[in-house]
Amino acid sequence: MLRLLLMRLTKGVEDPQKMHRQQAGPEHSLPTPLLLHGAPGSPYTRKMLALLRYRGIGYRLIVNPAAWPTSLPEPKVRLLPTFYLPGPTGDLEAVVDSTPLLRRFERQLPGRAALPEDPVLAFVDALIEDYADEWLTKAMFHYRWAYRPDIEKAAAILPRWRGITAGEETIARLSEEFAERQISRLWVVGSNATTAPVIEASYRRFLEIFDALLQQQPFLLGARPAACDFAAYGQLSQLAKFDPTPMALTLEVAPRVFAWCDLVDDLSGLELAPAAEESDRDGWLQRSALRPRLGPLLAEIGRVYAPFLIANAAALDSGAEQVETTIDARPWVQKPFPYQGKCLVWLRESYATLDGADREAVDALLEGTGCEALFA
Repeated sequence: MLRLLLMRLTKGVEDPQKMHRQQAGPEHSLPTPLLLHGAPGSPYTRKMLALLRYRGIGYRLIVNPAAWPTSLPEPKVRLLPTFYLPGPTGDLEAVVDSTPLLRRFERQLPGRAALPEDPVLAFVDALIEDYADEWLTKAMFHYRWAYRPDIEKAAAILPRWRGITAGEETIARLSEEFAERQISRLWVVGSNATTAPVIEASYRRFLEIFDALLQQQPFLLGARPAACDFAAYGQLSQLAKFDPTPMALTLEVAPRVFAWCDLVDDLSGLELAPAAEESDRDGWLQRSALRPRLGPLLAEIGRVYAPFLIANAAALDSGAEQVETTIDARPWVQKPFPYQGKCLVWLRESYATLDGADREAVDALLEGTGCEALFA
C-alpha cells in the first residue's frame, strides 16, 4: 500500500523508496510534494500549511489516516502535523514539531525565505514564534475547552473532519469521548480556574497590540511574513476564526486581526516589493524600527510568557510537582511542562550565538520589556 501511495505522489516512479534515497542526499533536497498528516483544527497544522503555500512548496495533506496506507511510519510522539520525510538511509520517517521543521524546510527546499538573515531580526523572530506557539496556545486550548458553546462546537465539528460520512450515532460517541479527553487535559497547558483570568486578559492585550501594529505594517517584522507570523496565524486560525468565545472577542476588539487571518491563510500570491534602499533589508524592518514597532509586543511577552518560562524551568529543575508563581500580579499554578523547559533552553542557546554587536543590539531592544530576565 505504501508503495502504491508513493507511486501516486511521485507520478509513477517505479521504486518510490529508491527515489527518496536518491533525492534525500545532502542538505538541499527533499522530495516534493511533501506528505503530512494534519487537521483543520490543529493550529500547528495551519501554521505549516500557510508557510508551505507562501513558500510555494507542494504538499499532500492526510486528514484521515484510516483512508491511507497503514504502513506509514509512526512518530515517537503523536503530534500534528506529522511529516513523512526521508531519513538518513532514505527511508521515510515520521517527523513532528513545527519549529525545527520550518527551519529544515528553509534549508532544504527552494522558495522565498520566511527567516530573516539579520541575526538580530532572526532572534526576535524566534522569540515571538515561541511566544505564539507556547503561550497563545494556552488561550487557544483554554477557550475551546472551558466554555460550553466552544466545547459543543469543537465536539460537533472536529470528529466530523476525520469521518464526514460517519453516522450520527458514531459521531455522538466520538464527540463525547473527544471532548472528555480534551477537557481532562486542560491542566497540560495550564488552563484552570486560577489561571483563566491571566490567560484571557493576556489574549485581549495581544489583540489590541497586534491590531495597533497592523495599522503600521502588514506583518510582525515588516512588509513580508516571517516564521512568527505563521506561528501567530496558526493559533489565531482557531482563536479568531473557529471557537465562538474568542472569535467574538476578536471581532469586538480587533476586526483587523480577524481579516489578517484570512490573508495569511494563503499568501501564495503575495508579491514582495523590492527594497527601496539596502537598509530596508528586502522588506524586513530595520533594526532601528524594532523597538518603536515591537516594543509593546515584547513587553507583553515579558509580562506573561517570560515569568512562566522561568518558573517552569525552576520547577523542572527542582522536581516540583507544580509550577507556582505570580504572572501579571495574579497567581499562576499548573503542572510543569517539560517541552517548554526545552523552549527556554533553545532560546538561551540562540541568544548565546549572538556576537558582541548583535548581542548589544538585542540587549538594548529587550531592556525594560521583561524579556531580558530570560537571558540574565
